[in-house]
Amino acid sequence: MITGVSAAGKSTIARLLAERFERGVSVSGDAYRRMIVRGRVDMTPDPSDEALRQLDLRYRLSAAVADAYAAAGFTTVLQDIAVGDRLRFWLDAVCSRPRHLVVLVAEPEVIRARNAARGKDGYGSYPLEALDTVLRMETPRLGLWLDTSQLSPEQTVDTILARATEAQL
Repeated sequence: MITGVSAAGKSTIARLLAERFERGVSVSGDAYRRMIVRGRVDMTPDPSDEALRQLDLRYRLSAAVADAYAAAGFTTVLQDIAVGDRLRFWLDAVCSRPRHLVVLVAEPEVIRARNAARGKDGYGSYPLEALDTVLRMETPRLGLWLDTSQLSPEQTVDTILARATEAQL
């Protein structure tokens, strides 16, 4: 399981990591958010009850898919933004064992540059500074926290694999 703020590299790292396994799958929680084409309520620093219900639904759906792939013999890499008190809900939604958690962190200026380079804004209604604060100050210190500010995607994957025991929950 890989988490971090938008533009932390979750999608890239999840795909590259899954490619390292003989039978690897990358599952993106954001795909379930995008499936809601009408009535979607996105997260904000002060989320509504409906935004939280939709976030928890997204976590449950992506966890169920990850568990189904794992049950079929695939090593599954699940990635999403799960920070603050929502991290434990997301972790608990995954039944497969063993579980590993990697939290990707980078300096805010690095995240801003990555966000600008990718051509889409992951921070529409949730400012980077606010989300970064929740990540750093309110998220339980579980798993492997990895500062990727100076790491390439390949170096990040190499580090995750080398430090897998630190990521195991």
